[in-house]
Amino acid sequence: MSVFGFIALGVAIGLITSAPVGPVNIMTIRHAVQRGAREGILVGLGAVLADTIYAAVAVFGVSAVTQFIEGQVDLIKLVGGTLLIAFGLKILRTHPHLETEPGNGAAGLWADATAAFLMTLTNPGAVLGFIAIIGGLGSWRPEHGNHIGALALVSGVAMGALLWWTLVSAAVHRFSGQINDRWLENANRIAGTVLVLFGLAVFTDLALTILF
Repeated sequence: MSVFGFIALGVAIGLITSAPVGPVNIMTIRHAVQRGAREGILVGLGAVLADTIYAAVAVFGVSAVTQFIEGQVDLIKLVGGTLLIAFGLKILRTHPHLETEPGNGAAGLWADATAAFLMTLTNPGAVLGFIAIIGGLGSWRPEHGNHIGALALVSGVAMGALLWWTLVSAAVHRFSGQINDRWLENANRIAGTVLVLFGLAVFTDLALTILF
């Protein structure tokens, strides 16, 4: 796969892993509704940084143990697909709520950006999700020693995550009068469904590998 292919794949992963509606999304939406898209993006940058760290750990960690992984590809796909489906189902069962208390200015902005970073960094599901997705890429994963490809994939993840927060903040600010709990529920359904489908795709690839 070319460098641009790894970047595009990383962007897709960054979008998928950022999409589930949770505390970070709620804070981002609140800032975008109350104080504009730029503040929403700044809050989301905390999650982008944490996602980039986890993506780097997953990509370079996987590359460092390629010989082991090549002998355990089927097991990794099995575990990865299971985790993706379980995480997707968990998202589908959650019921996010949008609180509308007024913000606290710059102090509240940086506090929420820091909280977004820490919440994402300390979320076990985040690192497991990245390892599951990247470990399940199979032949699409950068080969051992392909540091440029690995860096391109990590950069793509950061770009995809940033793109998500930019789109969310801009859309929320544009349609701020229409955002409610029902909207969040629908967003969760879409995000959860995508993760479940991604997990099913991993299982399908595993089945095809075993059968053929």
